[in-house]
Amino acid sequence: MEQTIPIGWLKRRMVILTAYDITHVWELGTRFILSLLTLTVLIGLAGGVVKTFFDLRLLLSSNVEVALRQLLVDTLTLLAVVEVLKTTLTYCSEGRVRVTFIIDTVLVVMLTEVISKWFTGGEWQQFTILGGLLITLGLLRIAAVRYSPTQSTFAAQTNPQGFSFP
Repeated sequence: MEQTIPIGWLKRRMVILTAYDITHVWELGTRFILSLLTLTVLIGLAGGVVKTFFDLRLLLSSNVEVALRQLLVDTLTLLAVVEVLKTTLTYCSEGRVRVTFIIDTVLVVMLTEVISKWFTGGEWQQFTILGGLLITLGLLRIAAVRYSPTQSTFAAQTNPQGFSFP
């Protein structure tokens, strides 16, 4: 005897699935995946700190300048990871990504790249390109803060008469 699924059961399941808000499923799935990402970033951050700590042995075994360069680049890389973590946590708490956090992350990564190129003796063309990117990102950061929608909403709430203060 073959067992068949009654048609009424299938209809009830379809009604339940279509009645459930798909955006709620999206939010739950996104938060779950971002929680896994946050855990991964935290483990990576801890591993980076351990590696940086072990790089202190370079002070004894190699040139002090080389060891300090490596420690500086490691530290700046860890700060870039912290910025990525901050962006992820902000998305989890506010439900959106702030442009300033992304620009801050890219600025930290670019500054790390500039410093590492500086230490390795990069060509002037590379410094020019990286400097142009840093200036552009700095201007974007200023514009993002200046023309932030949350700032204008806050200003309208605190100053309902429309007066502008310098």
